[in-house]
Amino acid sequence: MRQPPLKDYALIGDGRTAALISRTGAIDWLCWPAFDSPPLFGALLDPERGGTFRFGPVGEFDRAQIRRRYLDGTAVVETDFILDGGALRLTDLMPALSEEDKRGRFVPDHELIRRLECTRGEVDVELLCSPRPDLGRAPAEVCARGALGVRFGWGGQQVMLRADAPLSVLGQDVVLRARLSAGQSISLSLSYAHEAPAVLPPFGVREKEAIARTLAWWRGWTGGLRYDGPYRDAVERSAITLKLLQFAPSGAIVAAPTTSLPERIGADLNWDYRFCWLRDASLTARALYGLGFFDEADAWVSWVLHATRLTRPRLAILYDVWGRPPPPERVREELCGYRGSRPVRLGNAAAGQLQLDVYGEVIDAAARFTRSGGALDRETSSLLFSLGRYVCDNWRAPDEGIWEPRSGRSHHTHSLALSWAALDRLIDLCGASALRRPLPRRFFVEREQIANLIETRAFHPGLGAYAGVLDSDVLDASVLLLPYHGVVEAASPRMRSTLACLRARLGAGRGLLYRYLDGDQPVEGAFAICSFWAVECMALGATGLDEARATFEELLTFASELGLYGEEIDPASGDALGNFPQAFTHVGLISAALALEERAARDRARTSPLTEPPAAEVEAAPTADRAPPPAD
Repeated sequence: MRQPPLKDYALIGDGRTAALISRTGAIDWLCWPAFDSPPLFGALLDPERGGTFRFGPVGEFDRAQIRRRYLDGTAVVETDFILDGGALRLTDLMPALSEEDKRGRFVPDHELIRRLECTRGEVDVELLCSPRPDLGRAPAEVCARGALGVRFGWGGQQVMLRADAPLSVLGQDVVLRARLSAGQSISLSLSYAHEAPAVLPPFGVREKEAIARTLAWWRGWTGGLRYDGPYRDAVERSAITLKLLQFAPSGAIVAAPTTSLPERIGADLNWDYRFCWLRDASLTARALYGLGFFDEADAWVSWVLHATRLTRPRLAILYDVWGRPPPPERVREELCGYRGSRPVRLGNAAAGQLQLDVYGEVIDAAARFTRSGGALDRETSSLLFSLGRYVCDNWRAPDEGIWEPRSGRSHHTHSLALSWAALDRLIDLCGASALRRPLPRRFFVEREQIANLIETRAFHPGLGAYAGVLDSDVLDASVLLLPYHGVVEAASPRMRSTLACLRARLGAGRGLLYRYLDGDQPVEGAFAICSFWAVECMALGATGLDEARATFEELLTFASELGLYGEEIDPASGDALGNFPQAFTHVGLISAALALEERAARDRARTSPLTEPPAAEVEAAPTADRAPPPAD
């Protein structure tokens, strides 16, 4: 069985975990009960050992038209199968209920609902449910329970599959075959319980109600979107994707719901991304606050500050959804990997690396929290000052940098820029009285030294660009963030020249950028967020607004039919590469769209002298000579 392209997958979730569903109606990835739990279905990484949950028409799909869409403003996906003899509509979701809806109801803690309806003619349909817990390492005991459906049990855990049509047990699998005529449907409920009785509400009408309530819940949430620009559909889909990747109990946002999806097909650049990276802190806070999702943004920043308290002043690179260190990295040698890309890794050894950029990320996220109306308590103020002192003591040290190479440490320009940003934001916070502590003069002195070092040793006159490593000619797209963090003006000659150099040397066509090269050759796909960083740099003043918009619109064409992005993009085919979907990429899209709107608002204000400064300026990054703007 050949695994589908990654862009073929839809994402559904419930704020605790997520599932990937192929165009043919197969759930090939689902970890229960949380994002980083062992997979229940893992055909994405091994079609034979991993397990799948397919529901759809019988027969070959090459003769069918398949159309998919998310229902407007929701994470509910519909798939239409248009066949010679009829048509089917498959609806997939994980139920979402408001607190009011939950009152007086017993509902499963974890549930997935699938509904297949014949909309025209007659169609033969089939179900194959093949759970393979922990990618085949924990065989499940299968037991038919009559009206309660079929139970899969292993190690104190159980999954219940129920349907309003007869189910049959076949070895370790459950199957169903039926013929549906127009107007007929079959509904399925798959629910999970661990060391507790399973909650199984009466089956039947409830499934339709759950779909209706979930649609209402999502549309209520997206109704709070505070973006009315020309790219609303893409921005809204990215916001929904971030919401699906946020672990509701803690506020953490995982980098992706998957592990070991390759950055290069058939190779070994395969990592576990079901954890939370501090390098995402500032950009994610900017995206959520900028869109008006203050609850999600506050929860994210609170999680960031909670996780950092546990290890301060030395910060880890990544944490699990509860703020704990991730498990040790291990390899599953017996698994074939996605399209033969091995090894399959669980856990991430990058947790032990040194990344000095994360200090600026955390402090900038806290600064955005205060600019959005939040107040920092005494303990958090103490934490931020301790991080500032750590930066003063350690910014001269080499580190692994934002891309986490496993080849050693260097003096990375991006790490220095974020060290500068850490001190700059602390100075701003004190200036705005957000931190009720005396401001050490050392913060000013060290900030100035970092800025001088970047200007004297990071800029390469021969390249006409800021290099990724001091005293080198190594090009790295991460320097595009220098204007975002306020280290360099985007309209400055050096930054304009840097952008031009990166687009010429790292450009992959159609607005795409590689993050770096190995010699003169790329070692992976174009890095999606770097391409959006370029748009933001352009919007901040490195080019005209029309050019920035044109580049952004070109990048939008690389989204899947459902508006999702992976970590990377294959420039030749447009296929997604790396773990999918990738939170960081969707954060980059949102941030670029906000920057384009802010630039347009500034341009309008310049042509209308009596117009007040646009509200979008509230989200602009502070610089050394400007106090933080007031809260919204």
